[in-house]
Amino acid sequence: MNVKVGDKVVVIAGKDKGKEGKIVKTLKQDNRVVVEGVNYIKKHVKGDGQTAGSIVEMEAPIHVSNVMIKDPKTKKRTRIGHSTDKNGKKIRIAKKSNESID
Repeated sequence: MNVKVGDKVVVIAGKDKGKEGKIVKTLKQDNRVVVEGVNYIKKHVKGDGQTAGSIVEMEAPIHVSNVMIKDPKTKKRTRIGHSTDKNGKKIRIAKKSNESID
């Protein structure tokens, strides 16, 4: 998976196509990510003795193939490439502008 928590992404498929947000959580084993403000669902929560039951809106995970990183320079969606910096550390770069994403 080429995305990390905190990356700014654009949704490219599904009911929220075109929306932008920040990655809140990654589910690596399922290849899914939770993006803030995207893919809201309503979950029914059962009440316990002290609180009443309610309907809560929350963000559900979407597949990682349905999001693309937002380029830091051009502000458009881009693919991710890998390169090494002058210290020999592996970094992620945006394919459109060749800028570092990290």
